[in-house]
Amino acid sequence: MRAKAIKEHLLLECFKWIEERHLLINKTLADIKLALEEESKSSAGDKHETGRAMLQIERENAGHQLLEIENVEQTLKRVQITEPSGLIHLGSLVTTTQASYFLSISAGKFIIQNKIYYCIASNSPIGQLLLGKQKGDSFMFHDDEIEILAIE
Repeated sequence: MRAKAIKEHLLLECFKWIEERHLLINKTLADIKLALEEESKSSAGDKHETGRAMLQIERENAGHQLLEIENVEQTLKRVQITEPSGLIHLGSLVTTTQASYFLSISAGKFIIQNKIYYCIASNSPIGQLLLGKQKGDSFMFHDDEIEILAIE
């Protein structure tokens, strides 16, 4: 499979990852809303107020998660997979002596044609070390010297 096809596939997997997170967070918010409605029907004094307060905190946390995943989605929409460059940037597919990375978002590991690719954010520890480097450069990570073998 050509590098462009691999990058297209990985980009699609990242969008699927985002969609799964959206669905999970929206389900959590719906469940909390339902629980709050049930709590409103109850009037058990302090226990009732504590339950409502806990649900409000859960709703705030889910709201923060939703905002965070929307920011990640905006980053993913800026990924350019057709821009050729000798320097690593958002959208680069990078092969190193350690692993293969797709600079996009932190969506984890994907397997394409029996090869593992890690989708990582540019602000992740490895992403920060890769940005701006070129083929043949090397860097240290956890006491290991890693060489950049290819950039697509």
